[in-house]
Amino acid sequence: NDLLFYVITPVVIVQSFLNMEFNKETISSFLLAFVCMFTTLVVGIFIVIPFFRKDKDNSSIYKYAVSYGNMGYMALPLCQSLLGSEGVFYCSAGVVAFNILSFVHGIWLMKKGTENDEGFKIKTIVLNPGVLSVAVGLPLFISGLELPEIINGAVVHIANLNTPLAMIFLGTYIANSDLKAMFKQKQNYFVAFLKLLVLPVIMFAIFKLIGLTGTIITACMISASVPSATNTVMFAAKYGKDTGVASTVVAFCSLLSVLTIPVMIALSRV
Repeated sequence: NDLLFYVITPVVIVQSFLNMEFNKETISSFLLAFVCMFTTLVVGIFIVIPFFRKDKDNSSIYKYAVSYGNMGYMALPLCQSLLGSEGVFYCSAGVVAFNILSFVHGIWLMKKGTENDEGFKIKTIVLNPGVLSVAVGLPLFISGLELPEIINGAVVHIANLNTPLAMIFLGTYIANSDLKAMFKQKQNYFVAFLKLLVLPVIMFAIFKLIGLTGTIITACMISASVPSATNTVMFAAKYGKDTGVASTVVAFCSLLSVLTIPVMIALSRV
C-alpha cells in the first residue's frame, strides 16, 4: 500500500507528463479533464445526500464509498493499460481533484458524529503524493525538459510496476474479505448501485452533452466507474468508524466492478 501510494503512483503521474507534448491543445485538455473529474466527485457527493440517514452509525462510510472512487489503484492502472500515457495524463487530473476533495469534504464527512475535532490542515491538501507528483510533472511538461536516460529508465521501470502491483493489492484485499458478510449486507447493494451504475450513467450523459470524445471521455468514464476508494477503510479507521463495514463495502463494490467497468468503457466508445 505505501509503496503504491508514495512511490509508484507518483512516478506514473510524472511519467505521463514526460510523454506528452506541451501545446495549447494538451494543456486545455488537462484542464478540461480536471473539471470533468472534479464534477464527477461533486455529483457523487450530492446524489448520496438523501440516502443512508437511518443507519447513523455507518452513514458516513456509505456516503464516502459512493462519493469517492478508487482513483490510484484502479483508475490509473486501467488508463495506463487501455489508453497509455495520454490516458494517465488525463486521469492524473482526477487524482488531484480526488486529493483536494477527499481531504476537505471526506474528512468532514467521516468526522460527523464523532468527538474528533482535529480538523483538516491545508498542508494535507497540498503535501500529498497526487498533488506533489503533478507539481513535479507539470513544469517538466511545460518546459519540454528531458530527463537523463539513467533517470528516465528508472522512471519507466518503476511506472511499469503500477498495474500488476495494484491488481495484486486489490486481489489480496478481496481475498481477505468475509464473502458471506459481504453479500448479506443490504446496504452494500445500494452503495454498489449508486457508485457503479447511477453515477457513471449520469456522468456519461453530462460528458456527451458537453461534447467529450476520444481518449478523454474514456479516461473520464473509467474514473467515474471505478469502485469505492480504499481510503474509505483508512479514513474509517482514523476517525473511529467501523472498519469492518468499510472493508466489506469496498470489497463488494470492487468485486462487482469487474462486471460494470467494461460496460461503462464500451459505452464511452459509442
